[in-house]
Amino acid sequence: MARTAMLFAPPQPPITLPADGSVIIGRSREADLRLADPDTSRRHSKIVCESGRYTVQDLVSTNGTWVNGARVDEHLLRPGDRLEIGSQEIVFCVVEADPGLVPEPGEEAQTLFVERSTSAPAFRGELAEIPAFAVLQILELGRKTGVLQIDSDGSSGRLWLQRGDPVHAQTKGQVGFDAAVALVNADTGRFGFEQGAVPPTRTIEATVTQLLLEASRLQDEGLL
Repeated sequence: MARTAMLFAPPQPPITLPADGSVIIGRSREADLRLADPDTSRRHSKIVCESGRYTVQDLVSTNGTWVNGARVDEHLLRPGDRLEIGSQEIVFCVVEADPGLVPEPGEEAQTLFVERSTSAPAFRGELAEIPAFAVLQILELGRKTGVLQIDSDGSSGRLWLQRGDPVHAQTKGQVGFDAAVALVNADTGRFGFEQGAVPPTRTIEATVTQLLLEASRLQDEGLL
């Protein structure tokens, strides 16, 4: 399976990075990843893609480009790196996928991950490299049905999806929408997705985007 680099800036859909080329991030309408944020310059940063190496470069922006809390002019990206551009956090992730199923840059994803078995996780990894919100966006784009298991120090539990939509979630102390919101912000530990698992009931009437927006609101207010 090929390794594919992606940028996640929820609630926007993920962006697949090209193997070679560049991606402009900024406030301009011509930017590849457009951020409607007054603290973001029109051409703020550039991701340079060269044969599997991905480097972020600041484009002499007003407020600078930050990676993992440090201001940078140029930085070689590693899986799980968090970019701060204006008030937006962007996560750089590398996923393993079948080359025939990965969307080209600029195209909408139809499905992303190869299913291995209905009795074992079809997609698994470390939350430090692919945080829970990014996993959910990937599964939503792929219109996947199954259960996502989150094993984290912060919040562990299970979230069922049907064709990419969340339908039920449970943690040790919560069920439904609140449980799903608690799982969205998990960024330590491990995850695994089991294809085809049937939810025991339906307790959620919301999209992944709505979950992400609510989780972001609660985090900003210090309630998560």
